[in-house]
Amino acid sequence: MKIQGKMFIWLALFILAMAIIYGMWSKEPVGTTALFMAFGLTIMVGYYLAFTARRVDTGAGDREDADVADDAGELGFFSPHSWQPLALGVGSAFAFLSLVFGWWLMWISAPVILVGLFGWVFEYYHGENQNQ
Repeated sequence: MKIQGKMFIWLALFILAMAIIYGMWSKEPVGTTALFMAFGLTIMVGYYLAFTARRVDTGAGDREDADVADDAGELGFFSPHSWQPLALGVGSAFAFLSLVFGWWLMWISAPVILVGLFGWVFEYYHGENQNQ
């Protein structure tokens, strides 16, 4: 994580330098603001990675003598058979289509989105997967 933090901090410094140069050269406020906001987002990620790297064990990416297999292992638990993302996708598609066809379509998409959201959050509180 140390190398990722350093990379983001260096990228943030580069974006800051480009924002200053772009702002002075172009005198265009929208692009300059976007570059300063990109600097802010990049420095937040870099600071978080550098701050977290001090509190966790050294990973395989931080060691020069590490092999690819050293980073192998369990990545986490992923739901193998969830239908809830499909419901959220369909509800979101109808919600965006309501901008084209009319706001009345939002009355149809909101319950679909809520069913998908609540189903996804409480997926492992009921049914056959209750104790996972």
